[in-house]
Amino acid sequence: MSVSESGSNNANADTASVDRDPATGHPRPPRREFKARGSFVTRCEGCNLPELNCLCPYQVKAESHAQVWLLTHRIEHYKPTNTGRLIGDVLPQTQVFTWHRTAPDERLIALLKDPRYAPFVVFPDDQPDYADRVVSVDAVSDAKRSGKIPVYILLDGTWRQARRIFRKSPYLDALPVLPLRTERESRYRLRKAASSSHLCTVEVAAELLRQGGDATAADVLDDYFDVFNDSYAASRAYHKIESPTPAMQRLLERQANYHF
Repeated sequence: MSVSESGSNNANADTASVDRDPATGHPRPPRREFKARGSFVTRCEGCNLPELNCLCPYQVKAESHAQVWLLTHRIEHYKPTNTGRLIGDVLPQTQVFTWHRTAPDERLIALLKDPRYAPFVVFPDDQPDYADRVVSVDAVSDAKRSGKIPVYILLDGTWRQARRIFRKSPYLDALPVLPLRTERESRYRLRKAASSSHLCTVEVAAELLRQGGDATAADVLDDYFDVFNDSYAASRAYHKIESPTPAMQRLLERQANYHF
């Protein structure tokens, strides 16, 4: 192999490794490594929690008629405190799509056109320009009666990111908007929210499942979230949970009694 050929191949390899904009193909500037608090901690490859309090022994699958699709801001994938991934641990049919403003995921576009599904964008009804699209949870029951599979599309990111996803995704514009109405307060302890009424992603999913008639799946997801919450908080304090919490015990009992 000549020197010029070798240089050409190395350049191609370097180019292939560059993060590129999916719409233009132009290279993006390299991202700085994401440094979360505790990024030095040894984490379980299965659940991404610190090995001190691994979540894997408490994973339980659940069945639900409705599905959850996550439209996730790319930065959220780097955050170990992201709770959206817990939904997929419990509900095997969960779909995850990374949001790009200029190039929507083709899998998502295809699924939105699939007549088997009745998708709902979960978002507050606080602006008048889409008031005609707002529906209640009764629409979920109507979808079930018509033989369709209800789908909750959750915009997974910070509140500012979620608003951007909602406003900058034309393929969502024709979908009904389902606001979550609940008196439930957040139990999330790993990030500070502006209000206790602001639920994290997995809490939103559990509440929607419960209101839509998938109570068992909601209960499993709630318990799994509690285990995640407690395990992560304990690991931050370098504390090993020795005795199973009530939520851990319930999940272990489900493992013993059910086979999915």
